[in-house]
Amino acid sequence: MHTVVRGTGALGLAVLLLAPVSGCQSDSPSAAEPVPASPATGAGASATGLAAQELAWHACPAPSTSQGDGTAPASDWQCSTLKAPLDHDKPDGPTIDIALIRSPAKDEQHRLGSLIFNFGGPGASGVATLPALASTYASLNTRYDLVSFDPRGVGASAGVKCLDDQGMDASATVDNTPDTPAEVKALDESNAQFTAACERNSGAVLPYVDTESAARDLDLMRQVLGDEKLSYFGISYGTQLGGVYAHLFPKEVGRVVLDSVVDPTKDPEQLALGQAQGFQLAFEDFMKACAAQLGASCPTGAGGAEGTAKVTGLLENLEQSPLPTASGRQLTEGLAVTGIAGALYSRETWPALAVGLTEAMQQGAGDTLLKLADALLGRDAQGHYNNLNAANRAITCVDARQRYSDQDVEQKLAQFRAASPVFGAFAAWGLTGCTGWPVAGKTDHPEVSAEGAAPILVVGTTGDPATPVEGAHAMAQQLGPGVGVTVTLTGEGHGGYNTGNPCLKQTVDAYLLDGTVPADGTTCS
Repeated sequence: MHTVVRGTGALGLAVLLLAPVSGCQSDSPSAAEPVPASPATGAGASATGLAAQELAWHACPAPSTSQGDGTAPASDWQCSTLKAPLDHDKPDGPTIDIALIRSPAKDEQHRLGSLIFNFGGPGASGVATLPALASTYASLNTRYDLVSFDPRGVGASAGVKCLDDQGMDASATVDNTPDTPAEVKALDESNAQFTAACERNSGAVLPYVDTESAARDLDLMRQVLGDEKLSYFGISYGTQLGGVYAHLFPKEVGRVVLDSVVDPTKDPEQLALGQAQGFQLAFEDFMKACAAQLGASCPTGAGGAEGTAKVTGLLENLEQSPLPTASGRQLTEGLAVTGIAGALYSRETWPALAVGLTEAMQQGAGDTLLKLADALLGRDAQGHYNNLNAANRAITCVDARQRYSDQDVEQKLAQFRAASPVFGAFAAWGLTGCTGWPVAGKTDHPEVSAEGAAPILVVGTTGDPATPVEGAHAMAQQLGPGVGVTVTLTGEGHGGYNTGNPCLKQTVDAYLLDGTVPADGTTCS
């Protein structure tokens, strides 16, 4: 499956991307009823300004390099461009283009309107991702137009540009867990070079790529698509965008699903620590499964403390002696941690992780772990990077007010390492990614209270490494009484619906297609 992210690269442990049970109970107040909309391109005669624009839909090209590699989607996919204000406080000022993609509802007679997706990051291209995952949402495509977009700063929507491909490769080799003053200085210089490149190449857009602005784009999109209420499916960082939208426009909330939830009550330090704990837990679950399936040939042995020690030993060796690969590039400690983290997003990639660790530990080769790292970092086989990391940092840094110094990190290192011997230091040093950013952050926490909104489904998975399940409960509480409805999946991976769990799929589909709201606290396994 495709992966989804909040904070990777030099920013944090992992980009929140989407990765690719069975009893449940339910009961039901009903969700907001979507008003069936015609496939019109405008919001109606009463619309004014940019809300009155008409979308020109056309056949979709292949994704651009900035969106990610891939082939052109099938002929039933349509693409268009939405005009949005660069600055929503100046609606008549300069505009930017927001790239859109849709697959029209298969059952036009019973069409409910548009279901808009955001797959996380921040920084994931919805235009590239939705067609790749379309089979997952086929049941929803019967009555909804499936719609996604590149949020502002991402892909084809005024995409943030920072380092070139060579600069990204060089940045990826910098020691992200420095142990000496010289290594700390090198990491600081690398962050400063990244920041300077972003300001040099995209300075005009950097103040306007925040989540609140993206939420206002989402409401403009709703109007232009002709929907009276927003139907929305947000995953990972997409849950933060959905929560902010609900706060800004509670009366416009229709049927909204937030899956794999970023905890809105935590600051960047707390989120990073939670991710370190979450990835460590997922890694321990991987080691148990590996030992059960492969026995003595499992590279992490019996797992537990023994397996963790084997991997931390590998990482210590890599810090001094990176491993060669067939490509001529080297597997560094940082790239190895990134590759391991990337494989933990879904059980489907656990076998590749076992292969990669076996290669590295027993054969002295880093090929598979490097490929896993490249997949998470948005590097294709030709050495070109999409703009995931640039957009991720730009959006994260303009959203969050906190800035962390080297001294802050050094004071917290012991706590992070105790939380995760494998991922802790990497997550802690990622906190310095916004230090020196040219735009001040806007908030301490995203505001997601949504009094008066229709019920919103909030889905968490117990073994989610990137967005621990506690975030779903915190989001539901912050949305407010009668709004946040929690559904918990007992399982592994990031992106509950995309695991294909029958109970969860049935619960979400019944809500989105029929308006059946499950009982708060429903559990699927």
